[in-house]
Amino acid sequence: MRSGVHWGVAHGLPILVLRRAAGRGDLQARLVRVGATGTDEVFDLIEEIRSHGPLYRSRLGHVTTDHAAVRHVLTSDDFRTGLPTAQGALGRVTRWAAPDSLHPVEPPSLLVTEPPDHTRYRRLVTRVFTMRAVERLRARTEEIAADLLDSLAPRATGPIDLVETYCAVLPVTVIAEILGVPERDRGQVLAFGSAAAPSLDLGLGFWRYRSVSRALARFDDWLGEHLESLRRDPGDDLLSQLVAAREEGRGLDETELKATAGLVLAAGFETTVNLLGNGISLLHDHPDQRAALAADPSLWPNAVEEALRLDPPVLLTGRMAVRDTEVGGAPVRRGAMVTAILGGANRDPAVFTDPLRFDVARPNAREHISFSAGRHHCLGAQLARMEGEVGLRAIWERFPDLRLEPGAGRRETRILRGFERLPATLRP
Repeated sequence: MRSGVHWGVAHGLPILVLRRAAGRGDLQARLVRVGATGTDEVFDLIEEIRSHGPLYRSRLGHVTTDHAAVRHVLTSDDFRTGLPTAQGALGRVTRWAAPDSLHPVEPPSLLVTEPPDHTRYRRLVTRVFTMRAVERLRARTEEIAADLLDSLAPRATGPIDLVETYCAVLPVTVIAEILGVPERDRGQVLAFGSAAAPSLDLGLGFWRYRSVSRALARFDDWLGEHLESLRRDPGDDLLSQLVAAREEGRGLDETELKATAGLVLAAGFETTVNLLGNGISLLHDHPDQRAALAADPSLWPNAVEEALRLDPPVLLTGRMAVRDTEVGGAPVRRGAMVTAILGGANRDPAVFTDPLRFDVARPNAREHISFSAGRHHCLGAQLARMEGEVGLRAIWERFPDLRLEPGAGRRETRILRGFERLPATLRP
């Protein structure tokens, strides 16, 4: 019963509100609903929203596609993560129905905590998830990618689904290394990641919500045993280091450690799957850009930035105003929600020349906001960049004649953006 009530409050009610608002022509509601169909119409709607100026007022709140306004919303102390707290009977029901197991968009996840807890929590995590730590993982990631491509070579002349066989397996294997997962448990962690990743999205259907909730509960149970094992016998993995990390004599408690590992699995898995799939598709459709990369491989890091800019793994995010303020010169009242369209900011013609063009040599590609900004800037950004560079370069250098086949399908998600299926022939 509790799970049904929680689904109704967290997903069922938003679906109903979005459906009604979209039926009345609201652009924000239409954007979120169209996102769930997996079509490129989302970018047409983003441009329609942009035509209304820096801040569009919808029936659901405010929306911005403006690069400067999006960055302001994400970095200003006038805004915080999360939704307005339900009051009265609805608030009591919401608290009663909240699941007991970890969830990547529930406290104490770094995605939704605020100072001072967020400051202490993030400081401990950033001590472990450093640029140096990511670079130490590069060689292992290159080995994983090479092994995966070796395993695909015998099937190179027949269609294979790149999401299932490559885009998903590469990041989850890297995540298993980060979390210190024993070899015997890695298939289980892949299943957890695949099942739990939709928890980052909005408006899940009831049966999918139940499947996600059960996967999170199983991962929660497994993680408790795994953390205990790491305390007894720590390895050189990043999670072992995080278990031991201390700030003024205090480390992360069990719930915070679980939340961090859950976020690494759900967010680090799904977004990198999307980055790899979106990047493969963009490069396939732009042979001139593949030729530029073949001529100058030093462009690969920038090619990843350009893929992140033009087709980001996360389409949008939201913030709530904590006081009366302004965005783009328009008033925003305390308690109002502002949806920041990352995919719109990344195509702002005021920042990016010819913004719809895919250009691996674009000089300011890195000015995209695909990893958010401010105190909630993605902790795994450097890891995702490295995996994207290694994964995309490896497959295109190994199979330069790779051809995508009919049957590709986008994920039916509203906040995330990526491929569910990406059939390809590696060696036509």
